[in-house]
Amino acid sequence: MQMNDSQRIPASREQVWAALNDPAVLKQCIPGCQALEVTGPNEMTATVIFKVGPVKATFGGKVTLSDLDPPNGYRISGEGSGGVAGFAKGGAVVRLESESADVTVLHYEVDAQIGSKLAQLGARLINSTATKLAGEFFKSFAEVVGVRVEAV
Repeated sequence: MQMNDSQRIPASREQVWAALNDPAVLKQCIPGCQALEVTGPNEMTATVIFKVGPVKATFGGKVTLSDLDPPNGYRISGEGSGGVAGFAKGGAVVRLESESADVTVLHYEVDAQIGSKLAQLGARLINSTATKLAGEFFKSFAEVVGVRVEAV
């Protein structure tokens, strides 16, 4: 499954970059995120609960940041297991573009794979759920970063 989109964020590229690398901000913005902890340089572990159709599962996994190009972007890769619900793995290329001094456009290209029980639900349901979750993350991220900027 692949998807790409962009989100306008009312903050400078440097502020958006800092937020993209802040585990507290990411935890707040990831739908269903129960825990997100830094485990090493450019590595984190996460626990996320989400529901796809009739399947609700808790996924635990590892997230790695690579191809870092501050403050322009990076590649984020992850894989996790949801027990009997199956597995998910994939990554995204995130690119930041300054629209003005206080507005940044965040572009993302996602490639993900799922397996086991989740894969049996059908591509249409999986794609619509993934698109919804990505949209929720980036909308929340834009709101959180915008509020942080206003507070400064």
